[in-house]
This record gives sequence, structure tokens and C-alpha cells, in this order.
Amino acid sequence: MPRVPLNRDRAWACVLLNLGVPGWGSLKAGRPLAGMGEMVILIAGLVLFGTWMYEWLHGVFVTELGDPPPPAAAPWLWEWGIGLVGTSCVWTIITCVSIMREAKAQEKDLPPPRLSDLPKPPIL
Repeated sequence: MPRVPLNRDRAWACVLLNLGVPGWGSLKAGRPLAGMGEMVILIAGLVLFGTWMYEWLHGVFVTELGDPPPPAAAPWLWEWGIGLVGTSCVWTIITCVSIMREAKAQEKDLPPPRLSDLPKPPIL
């Protein structure tokens, strides 16, 4: 599939999409390696953090019910989870800056719009 050139509007749409879901805007901008990398790292971080959160909440509920507390959740789960999510976010911001720079560079190559190219207003 040929890569669609980035204009300023398309670049902004990709950036906002990328900030909402890291990786998705990169894929839409035609950067599959960055997009998949951002998504995989984000999902891995969320799985690790979710696993830690589940174990921690399970311990809280078991303790509240009066049973003996289970072993504490491994702290490396949340540490690595937050670290991976942060890495994905930093990579996303770098990609967003790159997308906007590419759009600006491609915009310089275009000739300025002419008034004769605008559609004529309807006659009333």
C-alpha cells in the first residue's frame, strides 16, 4: 500500500490519535515499526501493572474477609509496568514530533494556493 503524503491536517489527526492510543496514530501516519513497537510496549506494561493490581487487590479483599493474607505481590510487576508504559509514551511523543516535522517539510515543497483555484461562490 503506498504511503499517503502527510499534510498538516492529517499530521494533527495522527498526533491526536497517537496521544489517545500510543501506536495507532503512528500506524495511520505510515510508520508501522514505530506504531507496533509503541503498542507492544504499552500492552506489555499494562499487563504487568494489571497483574500486580489484581494480586494486590486480591490480598486486600482476602485480608478484609478475615483470612490470612497471601504473599505480597512482587513489586517488580508494577515497577516494570509503569516503566514500560512511560517508555511507550516517550516513544509516542518522539514519533509525534517526527510526524509534525515531516508534514511541515512536505508543506514547504508545495506551491502556495492561488485564488483562481478556489471554487466560485454560487450566484444567488
